[in-house]
Amino acid sequence: MFRFLQLHIIINFYQLLRMERDNKYGRMRAAAVMMTLLAGGVSIWNGESQFTASAAEWNVSSPDGKVAVTVDDKLNIKVARDGSTAFDGKTGLQLMSGKEIDKVKSPRRSSVDKYVETPFYRCKGVNERYNALSLKASDGWGIEFRVFDDGMAWRWSYSGHKPQEITENVEYTFPMDGKTTLPYVRTDNIKDFESQFFNSFENLYTEVPLSQTDSRRLAFLPLVVEPAENLKVLLTESDVADYPGMFLNRGDGLTLTGVFANRPKKMHPGGYLNAQMLVDEREGYAARIDGPRSLPWRVAVVSPDDAGLAQSQLGYLLGGESKISDTSWIKPGKVAWDWWNDWNLQGADFVTGVNNDTYKAYIDFASRNGIEYVILDDGWSSKESGDLFTVVKEIDLPELVAYGKERGVGLILWAGYLPFAKDMEEVCRRYSEMGIKGFKVDFLDRNDQLMTDFEERAAATAAKYHLVLDLHGTHMPGGMNRRWPNVLNIEGVHGLEQVKFNNNFDLVRYDATIPFVRQAAGPMDYTQGAMHNSIRGRQYVNISEPVSQGTRCHQLALYMVLDSPLNMLCDSPSNYDREPECTRFIAGVPTTWDETKVLQGDMGEYIVTARRKGDVWYVGGLSDWTPRDIEMSFDFLPEGTYEAEIFSDGVNAHRLATDYRRSSETINNKTNKNIHLAPGGGFAMKLVRK
Repeated sequence: MFRFLQLHIIINFYQLLRMERDNKYGRMRAAAVMMTLLAGGVSIWNGESQFTASAAEWNVSSPDGKVAVTVDDKLNIKVARDGSTAFDGKTGLQLMSGKEIDKVKSPRRSSVDKYVETPFYRCKGVNERYNALSLKASDGWGIEFRVFDDGMAWRWSYSGHKPQEITENVEYTFPMDGKTTLPYVRTDNIKDFESQFFNSFENLYTEVPLSQTDSRRLAFLPLVVEPAENLKVLLTESDVADYPGMFLNRGDGLTLTGVFANRPKKMHPGGYLNAQMLVDEREGYAARIDGPRSLPWRVAVVSPDDAGLAQSQLGYLLGGESKISDTSWIKPGKVAWDWWNDWNLQGADFVTGVNNDTYKAYIDFASRNGIEYVILDDGWSSKESGDLFTVVKEIDLPELVAYGKERGVGLILWAGYLPFAKDMEEVCRRYSEMGIKGFKVDFLDRNDQLMTDFEERAAATAAKYHLVLDLHGTHMPGGMNRRWPNVLNIEGVHGLEQVKFNNNFDLVRYDATIPFVRQAAGPMDYTQGAMHNSIRGRQYVNISEPVSQGTRCHQLALYMVLDSPLNMLCDSPSNYDREPECTRFIAGVPTTWDETKVLQGDMGEYIVTARRKGDVWYVGGLSDWTPRDIEMSFDFLPEGTYEAEIFSDGVNAHRLATDYRRSSETINNKTNKNIHLAPGGGFAMKLVRK
């Protein structure tokens, strides 16, 4: 018997060694497993062999060997980087029948190394490299773990055909009380979790030790925990489709627990313009599964530094295969936006507002500056009718579409969630035939299963009629921009629109945080481009002439720092006409890129990002309210000489936020340059190869 067990151990060691043959760390683990089995798994007592039972455990590591994941048969998960524990995880499923899916067996390993093309993204393509471990559970369920060089993810899948009603269990327990950067659900009425499920997924970040996070409050994703020195963990999710999005909440100790809004059972119209659906009653489960499918990925980016969080592509890679085979009709670009600047034009010989004359002026402005779109925000359709087919008398849409077409400018229409949802097919068909290019769908304000199902149907219907979408008042993309490339942008960000109503918060620090946190989940409609700028303490609220925080160059830098395939110019055409240098620069910045590099930065303090389109590079850097000097190395450039156009904070930008300096110089990849950033400052560059 003992010889048989020895042979069995050696055979298993050989199989493990073959699976890890390209990974020196994996070979070391295989040897360690064999020694453990020989030393502890088999014992000799009174001349007879005895096998010591223990929990089954499997290891899988990243291709570079730095991220290691261990899973046992009871779905306890350990994640480490370079030998330091990142977190301990736990997962399982609760069925409405009362049964728990919390045990696994039958490991199967695989690896992937391929190049993924990425249309309308921060780069032309991404290398997808990971090692995977798949395990079987009961009742047709299974779970897969993927380990990448910069993190890991797991997801459940169902192969059965019997409908299932489930709630997913997710836990992350951290080894130390590290700094946590998280966005709480913004609400004035924290009674229970139910009162927090209805929200716009917009808030500033709270930065506290994990133990001091508010156990009464839900946090939405992504968020970051720092469990050890030189170790950052960003928690998010991807491939969220027809399934509730996850919130996180700290209960006891240092554990963050997943919380899901249960599937709505009864709802009624309400909220803004009765354009939202308010939940009256919920089912006793989070999601209903009708047949074979996968659940969303639980994603953890595990990085030694902040730049690794900002560079991560995991949210995109795990978003699911594109459902649009021909994307040639999808046109990213910039948008002249009407709402933030309150439809204001100076020197017009007509009364400005929601009318044809105003929108023709916006179209003319867009055409002069090579801006691809103009949006007709809230107000073009009758609020009383409750539908999107009754246009206010001041607007002649076919005339505006024809006017824009003659000038190379497309029109995008704002739509409330409920009017769009109830007539989705006809709305998309009618306005596509008219020549409208897309919709900005707003006030979703939920992420339960019915809402994420709506988002999938909206993307599919819009794609059918060659329409692009910009989703507002909703959660971060969750991989949607990969599955549906026509969804060019998603809000889920506490953007510049907030200063119209409240300017008494630190938006500048937020700007230096979101590239490391929210942006890891995909693009965001932040709506930058303000020409009225303010130094710290001088900002104010003005509905019709709003003002940004920080310097003019801070606003310019946002066009390079943030991902936005559909990118707004938020200010009035009149303000842009008065600032031709800045307008020409931002109107010329691309919205999708061939390459993106985060050159340096610290979360919440500053960031410098370089992006390439063809042979032209753009660089943007911005700071919090701390003045600082950036030592810029241009070693990221290919060989050659470049003519640099540089916008930097003026010498008086610390007292007059609109002060900037435009200069030009010749540089190459051996150039080093010091750039001073004023408080709330920034800089922007365009580098054209000679």
